[in-house]
Amino acid sequence: MSKTAAEQIQQLLQERILILDGAMGTMIQEHRLEEADYRGERFADWHRDIKGNNDLLVLTQPEIIRGIHEAYLDVGADIIETNSFNATRTSQADYEMEDLAREINVEAAKLARAAADKYSTPEKPRFVAGGLGPTSRTLSISPDVNDPGYRNVSFAELVDVYMESVRGLIEGGVDLLLIETIFDTLNAKAAIFACQEVFEQDGVELPVMISGTITDESGRTLSGQTTEAFYNSLRHANALSFGLNCALGPDKLRQYVEEMSRVSETWVSAYPNAGLPNEFGEYDLDADAMAEQVSEWAESGFVNIVGGCCGSTPEHIRAIAEAVAGKPPRKLPEITVECRLSGLEPLNIGKDFLFVNVGERANVTGSAIFKRLILNEQYEEALDVCQTQVENGAQIVDINMDEGMLDGKAAMVRFLNLCAAEPDIARVPFMIDSSKWEIIEAGLQCVQGKAIVNSISLKEGEKKFIEHARLCRRYGAAIIVMAFDEEGQADTQERKVEICTRAYRVLTEGVGFPPEDIIFDPNIFAIATGIEEHDNYGVDFIEATRAIKQTLPHAMVSGGVSNVSFSFRGNNPVREAIHAVFLYHAIHAGMDMGIVNAGQLAVYDELPDELREAVEDVVLNRRPDAGDRLVEIAPNYMGDGTGGAKQESPEWREWPVEKRLEHSLVKGITEHIEEDTAEALEKLGRPILVIEGPLMDGMNVVGDLFGDGKMFLPQVVKSARVMKKSVAWLEPYLEAEKAGCDIDTKGKILMATVKGDVHDIGKNIVGVVLQCNNYEVVDLGVMVPAEKILETARAENVDIIGLSGLITPSLDEMVHVAKEMKRLGFSIPLMIGGATTSKAHTAVKIEPQYEHGAIYVADASRAVGVASTLLSKENKPDFMAGVREEYEEVRQRRAGKDETRNLVSISDARANPTPVDWSDYTASLPANPGITVLDVPVAELVDTIDWTFFFHAWQLKGRFPKILDDAEKGEEARKLYDDARAMLDKILSEGWLKAKAVVGMFPANSNGDDVVLYTDESRNETLTTLHFLRKQGKQPSGKYNECLSDFIAPASAGPDYIGGFACTAGIGIDDKVAEFEEDHDDYSALMLKALADRLAESLAEWLHAKVRRELWGYAADEQLDNDALIAEQYQGIRPAMGYPASPDHTEKDLLWELLDAENNTGIWLTESKAMVPTAAVSGLYFAHPDARYFAVGKLNRDQVADYAERKGMALSEIERWLAPNLAYDPE
Repeated sequence: MSKTAAEQIQQLLQERILILDGAMGTMIQEHRLEEADYRGERFADWHRDIKGNNDLLVLTQPEIIRGIHEAYLDVGADIIETNSFNATRTSQADYEMEDLAREINVEAAKLARAAADKYSTPEKPRFVAGGLGPTSRTLSISPDVNDPGYRNVSFAELVDVYMESVRGLIEGGVDLLLIETIFDTLNAKAAIFACQEVFEQDGVELPVMISGTITDESGRTLSGQTTEAFYNSLRHANALSFGLNCALGPDKLRQYVEEMSRVSETWVSAYPNAGLPNEFGEYDLDADAMAEQVSEWAESGFVNIVGGCCGSTPEHIRAIAEAVAGKPPRKLPEITVECRLSGLEPLNIGKDFLFVNVGERANVTGSAIFKRLILNEQYEEALDVCQTQVENGAQIVDINMDEGMLDGKAAMVRFLNLCAAEPDIARVPFMIDSSKWEIIEAGLQCVQGKAIVNSISLKEGEKKFIEHARLCRRYGAAIIVMAFDEEGQADTQERKVEICTRAYRVLTEGVGFPPEDIIFDPNIFAIATGIEEHDNYGVDFIEATRAIKQTLPHAMVSGGVSNVSFSFRGNNPVREAIHAVFLYHAIHAGMDMGIVNAGQLAVYDELPDELREAVEDVVLNRRPDAGDRLVEIAPNYMGDGTGGAKQESPEWREWPVEKRLEHSLVKGITEHIEEDTAEALEKLGRPILVIEGPLMDGMNVVGDLFGDGKMFLPQVVKSARVMKKSVAWLEPYLEAEKAGCDIDTKGKILMATVKGDVHDIGKNIVGVVLQCNNYEVVDLGVMVPAEKILETARAENVDIIGLSGLITPSLDEMVHVAKEMKRLGFSIPLMIGGATTSKAHTAVKIEPQYEHGAIYVADASRAVGVASTLLSKENKPDFMAGVREEYEEVRQRRAGKDETRNLVSISDARANPTPVDWSDYTASLPANPGITVLDVPVAELVDTIDWTFFFHAWQLKGRFPKILDDAEKGEEARKLYDDARAMLDKILSEGWLKAKAVVGMFPANSNGDDVVLYTDESRNETLTTLHFLRKQGKQPSGKYNECLSDFIAPASAGPDYIGGFACTAGIGIDDKVAEFEEDHDDYSALMLKALADRLAESLAEWLHAKVRRELWGYAADEQLDNDALIAEQYQGIRPAMGYPASPDHTEKDLLWELLDAENNTGIWLTESKAMVPTAAVSGLYFAHPDARYFAVGKLNRDQVADYAERKGMALSEIERWLAPNLAYDPE
């Protein structure tokens, strides 16, 4: 059976770089056509001029168009594009020829089809792309400068226009569709919507290529989006390729093609102009020069499809085809699954994203001020509300127009159109919030970025839910799904989880909705209402969040946070305290985002102890009178009720100036910052000492609180504002210090915080130090792309480039800058600094990319010495030789740890498995198949404690009981043992701890390195698949490359079984530990934790024995004493996931799902797959007599890539989890 064109294209893209044709307009211009030529016979009497309507030429001059197609095919084009760029009804209206639009598309496609077929061979098939231009209208920009909210075309109108063109192109025989030269992403959304509508209605589907246009060196489309934001907005198209074309030549376009290559999950295309037009509108970049630059893109691995746009000719395409011939195409990258939203800029919400603040004030139902402004049509003032939210740290803006006195649909459209004209607002994604679908849909038709719909639900049944979900997907939006079904809103944990789970299955399995774009709102209800049924609402939400995050992969959780405090409206300080406490616990449970007033969030750690404890009692429902107690003390914290700044106690104003500055930074108080900064300057003497001392100390406190989830981004933004004000006040004094320096400069140094990083205080300090040591500093500021750094370095003729960065991604950007310096032939040294940088990273990752010196500078005090040496002709050679030698030693030490040379290939490892004679083995049928839950008396675990490891926990090494008589440690060991036994007695008599376990036994068979579990003994339906890793180290004769799957029979050898378990002896520990710590009794707290750990291990042994003797029963006659149990003198093993034989912690997710472990035991997994309570053990049961423990050890890339594919995870993500086991450096 012959392959379809789509299948052929996909195959070819894996094999080589495909060639797209060049400019059609440029070639038409060479024919010097006049008005009569455009008219031809058919339009000789047309009532207006039509010269310039190039698309019409497919009707009036078809031979010219055919000749241009054939000229490009003749020089090697794989894909030619139809002459239909402006063949839409909208664009043809400029010539009053809109009724010809479909005919032009049909004929344009037929001409290209005939030409392609003429040149196509089995060895080199040729393809036709149906070109869809952006039209002459724009959905995101007003044509009236006096009314930024006005639009002269609607989304629906463009969809209809594009559908007509798409149908014409398909009728004419195109192989794929190319939505190109996109300057307004919302227009492209309309084109994509049209394509998908036609595909669905007409029962046909073609690949779609998408190509945007970066209009100038700002790096943005005409409508303001960055490359990544553009990609995020259109990612829902499932396009064959994403790319860029037009506007720029290959030199200027390169960095944006590189960026597209980085973010795109699919193939990448690029067809630049032949340079920029000269003063005569002509393009001067010749074919060889253009080909050389495009060839470098191929060598850098950026592209899969290349061609030319304006100014390019068949000669350009011939040169490009020859230049990229034989060069490997870009491989599809493994990109971590994340919710990828966008406004004018991208917002990617991944696992490392602490919490997303959704601004709530642009909501007529929640803000009286905003409602009044909208009803009075005071839109300028209403926009200020949005802008203030963004300035205060909102990363998404929620907009709601549901008001009975308002035309909600018209208001939503008007306001979103106005927002589009405000870059400071539009840079963040929008959340379109309404209970009415028609308002949501109207909003979706106004936003070019990837928005969030708030919300849809199962309230009206699955049919309507699926209909709305499919439309949200077609508009390219993420969705919030309310925990609401046909029976009503979910108010208990069980109902919340049940509805969200059902919705997740419908969306992912029925609609094909990406799970990372699903955000559940499990309903935040008011607490402390005085109604007993409401007391657990906070806990219900928090625990439902935890369950959703653990059981519904990649889905996120959001909620309207202000609902939780509704009972205390009018008392803003108490409401803010409730929000802070609620968010602290909800975020730790997995809550990803919340609709909050970004300007009003208290700091968890800064709450008064009495208030925090009372609020925590309410939120966590810790006592029946919690609500009454909070109501009783709430008046003590009453503010003015306006939500403005609260009156601070004057007590802190009496503190030392250093502590006052820290307090101001943490609380975001600017009122006293200038007088306190002045006092600090007087005390310390120099402005730099104020910055490096109390100000940096205060920011370190802020960083710690933020990292612990006790502060949120808005507060950090306020803290930075305080810092900036203080530094700004110090600026004249810093300048004065500079002015006092010698005016003769020793050299010129460019400094920049790299792209993606906004931290500049450290860089600025270094700059001041360098300037005061007679260096001229060119400071480019923050978020500086590599191209700007290097262009400026050349223009300013600098002597050194200094790069700064604070966040981890900055490290990769520094490597990129070094590579670019090498590519562009730089020879000046590079200085590397910032909190995230290190000598090791510089030596291993940066310095090898650039041979002219990449030097790590630890702090400002060393910058002068390094710069001085680098600019000294006498000292630089020896210094650089020393650095290279030092960095080589660092690399050698790292390379010395590389064990790849001691590894065999995964195929060779699999050829040397553990030899098991399955012909002589019959698996024991479990006596209790399925799930068993056990409540275990703690008293039964005491006698089987392994005390040796208890002493190890206290840093007392030695075997028990011999350690009690050790000459050196015996006395201390005996005291410790006596204390432990005394506490054990209290644990038992007072019931401090409880123990619980869950065990599962399942039919199973191995399948290579995996083990397949079945739902029942018929073994027809797979329950889940567990994944294992194989030892890859070279083995001596008689030793094997073991894998745990070796100990489970393959299906061909007969039935087998596997078990799993999770158990804890730590239920109740947190309250008791808190009691000890409150009494400052750290010793008892540590003792209890150590004993709970030992009891958990004892429980695991007790449980394993019960499994062997009863629940599975394969060793029913086993009789072993405690020493024999500790020595593991029994049949079978219980390896834990995340430990040597099975080092991947992510497999715990499968075990938890299999056992329903959290519901059955209360043990839950953190984001890092740690178990809570920590006194817990989990793992698998293998019963075969040959089963043994071993360490997988180091792994090579071939096995890790295979493992990632088997698990369906991105290679980069599994490499992160397996990092300690990797014998290579991930790319």
